Parts: sequence; structure tokens; C-alpha cells
Amino acid sequence: MRYFFLILVLFSAWVSGQILAPAKKDVGIDDVVVNKGIKDSLEIFIPTIKDYQYFAQYGERKSFDTVFTVDKSYRFTRYNNQDDFGKIPFANIGSGFQNLVYRTDVRQNLSLLPTNKSHSILGIGDIRYYDVKSPTTAFVYHNGVNNGGTLQSTYTQNISKNFNFALEYLGLRSQGFYRRSLAVDNHFIVALHYLTPNKKYQAFGHFVNQNVNNEEYGGIASLDNYLYDSRFKNRNNLEVNLLNSNSRFSSRRFYLSQEFRPFGAPSFPFKIRNTSYVQSNKYYFSQNAAEPYLEKIGGTLIEGKDLNSSKFSKEYANTLSLLFDNEYFKLDAGLKYQNIKLGTNNVYLKDNPYQPYTFTENRVGVEGNLQIKLWDKLSLKSHLEMSRGKAFGNYIHSANRLNIEPIKGYFLNGAVDFQSVAPSFNYLVNSSPYQNYNYLWADFSNQNTLHIGGVLGLKWFDTKILADYYRIDHYTYFDSSRRPRQSSAALNISQIGGETTLSYRKFHLNGRILAQTALSNKDLFPMPNLLGRLNFYYQTEAFKKAAELQAGVKVYYFSSFKSRAYSPVLNEFVLPSSDDYVIGGRPMSDVYFNMKVKRMFVFLEAQHLNTTFMKNRSYTAPYYPVSDFRLNIGIVWYLFY
Repeated sequence: MRYFFLILVLFSAWVSGQILAPAKKDVGIDDVVVNKGIKDSLEIFIPTIKDYQYFAQYGERKSFDTVFTVDKSYRFTRYNNQDDFGKIPFANIGSGFQNLVYRTDVRQNLSLLPTNKSHSILGIGDIRYYDVKSPTTAFVYHNGVNNGGTLQSTYTQNISKNFNFALEYLGLRSQGFYRRSLAVDNHFIVALHYLTPNKKYQAFGHFVNQNVNNEEYGGIASLDNYLYDSRFKNRNNLEVNLLNSNSRFSSRRFYLSQEFRPFGAPSFPFKIRNTSYVQSNKYYFSQNAAEPYLEKIGGTLIEGKDLNSSKFSKEYANTLSLLFDNEYFKLDAGLKYQNIKLGTNNVYLKDNPYQPYTFTENRVGVEGNLQIKLWDKLSLKSHLEMSRGKAFGNYIHSANRLNIEPIKGYFLNGAVDFQSVAPSFNYLVNSSPYQNYNYLWADFSNQNTLHIGGVLGLKWFDTKILADYYRIDHYTYFDSSRRPRQSSAALNISQIGGETTLSYRKFHLNGRILAQTALSNKDLFPMPNLLGRLNFYYQTEAFKKAAELQAGVKVYYFSSFKSRAYSPVLNEFVLPSSDDYVIGGRPMSDVYFNMKVKRMFVFLEAQHLNTTFMKNRSYTAPYYPVSDFRLNIGIVWYLFY
């Protein structure tokens, strides 16, 4: 792979050099046309940034974002390039986060996806397709913890005006501060988009292969050594609970969606769409030797049982839909067929030990989408999917978004979501050499989740006010014994918060706050009642406007609470036991200096700087401290050839 992208760049440059521009060309609204006015002179079309676009299959087209905004300092200082407000990271990049704020994740519906392996996994709606005027490359780099780093490389090119392909590879390897905390992740994506010149046929296709691999160290063995013994300032000297364990998650998907418009007349804007995909997820927990720590909390080691355990889910889906596709009104509805398998290697059960188990079912359902746009001031998007099967029961998922912007800068975004679905497959079955980690759960109930929320945007100080409410019936969780359970009464969660930016000349103060509480069943989802982030920064142009600079201080805080514990065997968070303790209540401070030069961004951030003069008492979960001070380097570079 080391020469893969170099070869692609050279090949695409050669191909581009063989293509002669036509004498006449449709001029896009974003093209700059240069014509000297001389007879027989050539018209030169100089593309602008708006000619370089990306989009999801059902999303809006967006231009590559090369504006130096503050939100980039939140995203490109994290290994998964996402703002981690509402989360707390583990000490090593590539090792995941604990969610401090409740959210639903549709990627876990009728699928095997452990929560702590999900933070960098791309679903169908996360795949980007491109439309670019010239070959384009993007690089995103982060340095690793202790040793290593991560590099994401994307190359895309329009072979013709209507046919684009994109290749993306991400590789991550980071050693970490603690013993046995190596993280190795990677993904490879091929994405294709084709539209015929007469716009009667359109196709979206992608292949994605993703892997998240981690050494599991089980947390530190002694808090006293960690906090009070100076011999352990080198964290690699600390004793950890696990010495022989690894977890691996792999996901692979083939996806193809085709649309055909049989009628050419604009008065009959009907299309036929067929979408099919194959998705395979696998989770492994392997050991080189038995772990006394897991025997202590997971029960007796089963004699003769393989120390390695695995489980998988596979899905084949095919949907046939009829579309009404108008600029302001779009509606599609169709039939969906699914074949789903969930299995594991030998599950140890008292009634029938050492047996492999596989659930298989064929499901039939319906799926539809609605999109309405009015006067560029109101838009409505709705999605509905329903299906039925014997093994995993009925499935309902409805997502609705209403956006209103009567005056530019003032908007209201509303959301109403409902889903009724079997618990994530990680709760339904597990195989382990430790007796208490074996379970096979067939008499579950659907978890029903209602979400009502909204965002009110005000032009003054770029203010946003947010509110969300969740009602979860049959809430599914792992108890302190690492067993799956469901609540008999509903879990109700309310959240309210806001974000604003105050500016004075070149000085800015960006603040975000969220208050949340569980109105019932508080013990089932422990969470901080208050989260906040302040970012005071200075931004200016420099070097005769050839560059832009940002420098500032960020402070992240969440109130103290008795946290859930982390289970490395399941890669899930479980309810706390008597040995677990309160975390939070301590601010974490970062100092940063960022710079933009043309299409390159450089992010330098001294993370958790306050640990240079005080002890690190911040934790992701009990016995899992967050990272000590480290210098994070992030680089984002766009190349438009």
C-alpha cells in the first residue's frame, strides 16, 4: 500500500493529459471564465472551491470546507475527526470513549456492534461520494500516544463529467502510555457514483472494510501506586489487570443502489430504485493465557474451553422502491427483504454446554422516505422502515426532521424519532471461557425509544439553544455482573443546553453547556448532570494574509458521578459495582496553536496541560485514567490538482 496512492496520482495525471477539452462547454455558476477576446483564443475554465463537492446518497451536496473556523479545533484534534463533546476518551487514541450523554445509534439496530468499537465505524449513510472538477487528494494526520500515529488518505477523480470514483485508506497504530494498550485500526473504502448524461440512470456503490483492534489492559491494578508513588510517573511501569487479552472487531460491506427513470418527460418524474447490500460484522476476544482478573469477576474458567471466543452477524438486504422525484417534493416507498444471521462459537450453558448457536431469519418489510422543500425557508425529511421476523421480532424505525429559517440567521430545527427494535446483538449471545460471561438471551422484549428534540438558532452571538427528551421502555443494559438486563419501567432523560460565541475584534469566547437528568430509573444510566466547555482564542491573518493563525485555551468539564465500569470482554460499559468509584468534577485544560496556509491546516495542542503541575485524577471509567499531558499534532491537507 505504500506506493498505492502515488501510482494512482501518476496514472490519473497521465489520463487527464490525454483528454482534449471540447470546443464548447457548459459553464457552471461557480466557474471562472478567462477569455482574452482574441480571435480563436481559448476559454479557460478555472474551478473554484465550490466545484469540489462531496455528499451522502440522501444528503445535501457540500463543498470542501477550507474556511478556518473554530469547530475544526474540536474535530481535527481527535483521532476520529469528530467533536467529542459529551464523551470522555480513553488514554490511547483508537481505544474509544465513554458516552456521557445518552444517544441512540441506528448502526446497532439488528446488528452486532459493541459500543466501544463503534466510534470510528462508518455506516451506509456515512460514506461520502464526490463530484470534483480535477483530481483531488486529502490527507488527515494525527500523531500517536507514546509511539505511532494515524493517517487517512483520500483520492477522488471524475473519470468523466458524470462518473466519479474515490479511494480512501486509514491506518492507525498507537502504543499508548500504559502496558498492553496498543491500538491498531484501519479502513479501506472504494466509492463510485455514476449519472448518465440524460439523467435517466444513477448508481451509487461502495465497498468498505473496517477493523478496530486493541490490546486490553483491564485498567490499572493499584490506585495508590498510580496517585502517590513517584516510581510510577512512567505509566508503563504500572501493574495492569490483563496481560494476555486482545479484542478485535471487523466489518465489511458491499453496497449498490441503482435508480432508473423510465419516462423522459418532466411531467412524469417517476423512478425505480433497487438497493442491495451485504454486511458482515465479527467480534473476537482472544487470550494467550487465562487471566486471573477475569476469573475473579467472570467466574470459574471452564475446563477444556477454548480461550478464544467470537461472534458474528451477517445481513443481506434488498429493497425495491418507486420514487416520485421533484425538486420540491420527493417521495419513495418500497418493499424490503432481509436475511439476518447472528452466531457465536461454543456457548457454555448448563442445559447444553459447548454448543455453537446461530439465529437465522428471513424478514420482509416496507421502507419509505419523504422530502419537502418550500421557498428555501422550510424543509421536511422523514424516514420510515418497518419489518417483521420470528427470531428478532417486529422492527419499526421512524426519523423526522423539520427545518425552518424564516429570516436568515434565525432557524428552528426539530426532530421526532421513534424506534422499536430488539436489543443490539451484543446483548443477545456471548461465548467465553469464563462461566459468567456466557449467555443466550431469547426472551427479550423490544426496546422502544421516543426522542423529541430541537435546536433554536439566533443570529446574536451565533447562539444555539438545544433541548432533547428521551423515553426508553424496556431499556437494555448490562448489570454489575456483566449480564444483559431490561428495565421494567421506562427510563426518562431530559437534556437542555446551549452554545454561543462572544467576539471582540480578534478575540473570541466560544462556550457550550449541557444540563441533563434522568427523571426516572437514574441508576440504570449513570451520567453527569452538567457538562461544559469554554474556548477562549485569538484569530488573525498573518504573513501578509498568506496565513491565518489561531491560539487559545480550552477547558472541558463534567460534574462528578458514579460511573459505569468498562468490560473489556464485551467492549461495553456495565453498571458500577461496590469496587467502582466516582469520577469527574475536575476540569481538563488544553492550550493550542493552529495555523492555516492555503489548503493546509496544522493543529498543535498541548492536551491536559494541567497535569503538568497537578496529579491526573481524571478518569474515563473506574481504573482507566485519561491521558496525561501530551502534545497532539494534527494536519489536514487538501490538494486540488
